[in-house]
Amino acid sequence: MLSLASLAGFLPLALFGTFAGALVDRLPLRRVLIGADLFIATVSAAVAVVSATGSLPVWVVMAALFLRAIGSAFHTPAFQALTPLMAPAEHLTRLAGVTQAGQSGGYILGTAIAAAIYPVWGLTTMVALDVAGALVASGAVLAARLDVGGCAAEKNIAVAGTPGIVTQLRALGAETVAGYRVLRSYRGLFALLWCGFVFTLIFSPISALFPIMTIDHFDGSTGDAATAEIVFSVGMIAGSALLAATGGFKNRALTVVAATALYGVATLAAGLLGADGFAAFLVMSFLMGLSSPFYSGPQTALMQERIPPEYLGRVFGLYGAIMSWALPLGLAFSSVFADAVGAPVWFVGAGVAMVLLAAVTWAIPSIRR
Repeated sequence: MLSLASLAGFLPLALFGTFAGALVDRLPLRRVLIGADLFIATVSAAVAVVSATGSLPVWVVMAALFLRAIGSAFHTPAFQALTPLMAPAEHLTRLAGVTQAGQSGGYILGTAIAAAIYPVWGLTTMVALDVAGALVASGAVLAARLDVGGCAAEKNIAVAGTPGIVTQLRALGAETVAGYRVLRSYRGLFALLWCGFVFTLIFSPISALFPIMTIDHFDGSTGDAATAEIVFSVGMIAGSALLAATGGFKNRALTVVAATALYGVATLAAGLLGADGFAAFLVMSFLMGLSSPFYSGPQTALMQERIPPEYLGRVFGLYGAIMSWALPLGLAFSSVFADAVGAPVWFVGAGVAMVLLAAVTWAIPSIRR
């Protein structure tokens, strides 16, 4: 069931992400952000209504995850395309750190609130809070009066009238291909994209193996496993705050490479620990979390800075689609081999692979520029 839930959550991003990005580039970003939030809220409201009847079938949960992911396929590239239209280029990396700090803090706070609410009021109240959150977010976007985004394609449609569905699909396909060609023309960013695919392929099993490493290798409890996850999240918040304060290295690509290497060294060290090394494992977990914002933040800022604004939605949609395929592939690969070799060996192998990936990434001339 968990595998099917993961599949339902990633498929829309993988299948529709690139086309969603083309629509994001066409429309005012305020309209996309509010529309996506309200769509997700509607899906959540339907789940809350079904849950309130006392029965929540599994197929309803799967359908909700799938539909919510469609909303995210529009919301994520729109949100990423918004920042460079509103902020100076020299502050993009710091703003990426601020954004990630808010998201990491939200995940921790949300988990804590869920742990308190669920035993008392149940699932319906939790989902209702999700609806309320989407409404507050939509209100915030309205209050900000964002008047950015949208392109000539939408204006031409308004003047000439709405074309047929076949013509619109062809136009969307052509715009999607144009976005890919623009990204392909920036060789450094294109190489960084595929290095990111490999990184995600290696990283995704590590996050899934955290509890197994804690409980099986260190003979810890479920509370110890939760502690390791919390320490990782605290590291992410600390890394996000540090990135927001410093902006990382002047060369953003160097920041990405250094973060990859640090993550690899920490993962390698975690895999080499003995059965009595749980305290050291917590330190390595913190370092993994600390390095994460320095990997994703500068990479996002590089794209925001170099890609023309009218292509940002398509580029981020394509990026999200490719990363969405890396997650299940990595998990599938680890499910085949991790049980056979053991979690510590997997950590060691993944750490070595990340260090090598950092060296290979920095060796690409177009990335260093």
